[in-house]
Amino acid sequence: MTKLKLPAYGGQALIEGVLMRGSTNVAAAMRAPDGKIEIHTEKLSGIYRSGLRKIPFLRGLIILWDALVLGTHFLTISANVQSGEDEKIEGPALYATLAFSLIIGLGIFVLIPSALGSGIESLTHLSLGWVNLIEGIIRLTIAIGYIWLIGRMPEINRVFSYHGAEHKTINAFEAGAPLNPEVVKNYSVEHPRCGTGFLLTVVIFSILIFSPLRSLAFWIRVPFQLGLIPLIACLAYEYMRWTADHLNYGWVRILITPNLALQHLTTREPTLEMLEVSIASFNAMIALEAAITEPIKERVLEPQNI
Repeated sequence: MTKLKLPAYGGQALIEGVLMRGSTNVAAAMRAPDGKIEIHTEKLSGIYRSGLRKIPFLRGLIILWDALVLGTHFLTISANVQSGEDEKIEGPALYATLAFSLIIGLGIFVLIPSALGSGIESLTHLSLGWVNLIEGIIRLTIAIGYIWLIGRMPEINRVFSYHGAEHKTINAFEAGAPLNPEVVKNYSVEHPRCGTGFLLTVVIFSILIFSPLRSLAFWIRVPFQLGLIPLIACLAYEYMRWTADHLNYGWVRILITPNLALQHLTTREPTLEMLEVSIASFNAMIALEAAITEPIKERVLEPQNI
């Protein structure tokens, strides 16, 4: 019998909720302040149905779009569910906040490491290869430190728990288990397609790709580095896609060990109530997927009692 190949579903933690993305639809479930679970569903935009999805490397651009636009859109929805209509976040204030956050992020993760690398190069006169490696380590250290620091905030700690719920739900689905909280809780918070692992892969690839730019002046090098970020993201996506498809090889599982380990910075063990939200999101998404096969549909759409 031919083994059924499951779709590579993905997701994202929200504020008191979880987003689940299918091939053509996306769904988000959020625990409202009154304790009820609110479901929001949408058709994915045209970029997800475009020819880019089938072109290696270019399809990584969809992941960037996913992280920057779709993810932010649903994070805003989840924030509005918690704050209510009187404090709704939207319009110019939202876009200004996003633009400011993007500028700060580029400054912290690109400009500062590059400036520190240039300073080390001037002081130590190390070879360009060593300076580039040190700059990459600085970039990774800043990223890990930032994640660790915000993870100590109670609100972010809960988001990380919902991240764990998302991983457990997808792991349970891919293992063929019934999707109810008591079963799903036994699955791992690690997943080979996690965005946290993607971050580590991007940093490692940036060390290799930025290396030829080291001989350029700082004010010339930084714009090139910023322009190469989409390319690096595409390469990182293809690498993660390939490793996720070849986990039957022991050496591949060893290769992704650092990615899996890093995920423990952004995941926590969820409660049964959080798992209920994640499962509700997954079931809402999968019910909308027009191409879903009946064997999968019968398995996942089960009563969710805790």
